[in-house]
Amino acid sequence: MLDEYLRQIEVAMEVRISRRTEQFRIEGAKAAAERTLALLETLYERARRVISAETLQLALVQAQADVRAAPTRSRRAAEGGEGLPAPASTESELVLRTRRADLAARTPNQQQYLRHILSHDISFGVGPAGTGKTFLAVACAVDALERSSVQRIILTRPAVEAGERLGFLPGDLTQKVDPYLRPLYDALYDLMGFDRVTKAFEKGQLEVAPLAFMRGRTLNHAFVILDEAQNTTPEQMKMFLTRIGFGSRCVVTGDTSQIDLPRGVTSGLIDAERVLARVKGIAMTRFTSADVVRHPLVARIVDAYEAQAVEKARAQGARP
Repeated sequence: MLDEYLRQIEVAMEVRISRRTEQFRIEGAKAAAERTLALLETLYERARRVISAETLQLALVQAQADVRAAPTRSRRAAEGGEGLPAPASTESELVLRTRRADLAARTPNQQQYLRHILSHDISFGVGPAGTGKTFLAVACAVDALERSSVQRIILTRPAVEAGERLGFLPGDLTQKVDPYLRPLYDALYDLMGFDRVTKAFEKGQLEVAPLAFMRGRTLNHAFVILDEAQNTTPEQMKMFLTRIGFGSRCVVTGDTSQIDLPRGVTSGLIDAERVLARVKGIAMTRFTSADVVRHPLVARIVDAYEAQAVEKARAQGARP
């Protein structure tokens, strides 16, 4: 297990680690090697208990973020003699009431995202898979419900199939739309627990519904989340955003690189980014592969596809 984790650290931090009993030798760029050493020391202190794969991945995300921030800190110090430590993280100020005691923003963009959600009535989180857009939004919704800031949570997403045609789905209406909304249920169970979620549904404090069911409603005193917003049309996006009533908060999340709409149909999320860019009171947070908090390979997969998209765009632009 130790050697397996060391290999993962090597790949993620782009260093080479040699081990002999309890002694380690780290070779690589200075910033990466120093941060890898700090990471190993941190993990060694936690080694009294079994270190889970998730704990390792989250530690790697933080270590990689520190390495990327190192050149900026060095440049500031050289320009202004700013040898003072970086400002303290605002992470401690963002305490959310959920059953996950370890819930925290892992990257600067995630911290900004949480601040935007807590300070704006409407906020957008746009970026690749694995950056915590939906999970953090649901966490803020659960926190608002626990603090009685809102009376209910409404989670919605467009019922669009991801490049497949599933055909007729058996069951009643709830069973038909359930597969599309399953990721939202998973986040709720993780943050509230199964029993708490069940009771909240019974009390009407929780509602999960496809986007089509939002038409004609006015949502007062609610925390509303639109997930997978890249699969809305501009008309659907406008319809959804105009449902927001008094005492409500809205979060829209999506990944514009994974649009499942028919060819030629404009994504409502892309359209909203352009139309609402200068509207006061609306916050936009854009995530990158650096914010991915899943397996390190996910970030590299995102980078590879983005590079391919850039190359394809350049090739099309070069054609006569």
